[in-house]
Amino acid sequence: MEKETLNGEIIFNIDVMLARRKMSVTELAEHVGITLANMSILKTGKAKAIKVSTLVKICDALDCQPGDILEFRRKE
Repeated sequence: MEKETLNGEIIFNIDVMLARRKMSVTELAEHVGITLANMSILKTGKAKAIKVSTLVKICDALDCQPGDILEFRRKE
């Protein structure tokens, strides 16, 4: 089986929205209902996937759109 090659990555820009909302990572994790460890994995870009329901909860807690916290970066 061939390994899939990706031409880019999705970056989670949660820090910017957290600062705008004056909210801590711990508060966001509590609002979303996930552990601080899992929120940190998302925040640092180490997550391989995210459930749409988790993304909805993050956007609800931060009062933002998915495009406000997600960014596609093409590999050079």
